[in-house]
Amino acid sequence: MNPQEQTDYDQPVAYDKDGRPLYVHPPAGTEVQAAAVHVTRAVDPVDPQVSPETARRHDESVKKYPGLNLSKGEYVITEVPRHWVGLVTPLVVGGLLAVVVCAGLILYPSLAAAGSPPASSIVLPAILLLVLIAIGTYIPVWVYRNNRFYLTNESAIQDIQTSLFSRREQTVSLGSVEDASFSQTGLLQLLLGYGTIRLSTVGDEDTYTFTCVADPKEYIATLNDAVEAFKNGRPVRAK
Repeated sequence: MNPQEQTDYDQPVAYDKDGRPLYVHPPAGTEVQAAAVHVTRAVDPVDPQVSPETARRHDESVKKYPGLNLSKGEYVITEVPRHWVGLVTPLVVGGLLAVVVCAGLILYPSLAAAGSPPASSIVLPAILLLVLIAIGTYIPVWVYRNNRFYLTNESAIQDIQTSLFSRREQTVSLGSVEDASFSQTGLLQLLLGYGTIRLSTVGDEDTYTFTCVADPKEYIATLNDAVEAFKNGRPVRAK
């Protein structure tokens, strides 16, 4: 045998008198290199066939969610809603500031000292201030409402809006999801029925979170069912 050739230790080199195969073993301390396996790929792969029902649901999802990058045959099963509690802080703060400005405008004539500017002179600044308060209230509300979480028959998609000019998308294949759980911390979250969804993936130390989810227990159950169905080759369907 050519010494340059690699010995195949999985093939018998001889047989004993009873016909049992005999194998050669590598010397102690010798590393056995695994043979490389090459996977071929068609130059022009055939598109996967999808059923008419799947194609219909895909087309509906594309029309309803034009911002999502859905593959052929992929459709949205559910959109996880955020709880209204996240809107309370900006709306309350903005409302209180607007009330203070309006109250000051109304009470100014009776509180103004002699020689103070007339009330008509502060109307325009007060209106401009109210406009700024409205814009300042609308921005966090818009950012909050544009953070969305979608579950499709193939993946979990999180649309993340951190500011007016900062947006990114995270997509996790259902086959890569190792653990999906939810948490509700504190009396307020338990009473109002909202919490946080967490996803962890195989071989990834990062944890994907989506906060202020309305009824997180229901949606995490749907997500776990979808992951199990996807990994076992069953159709992924909404409850």
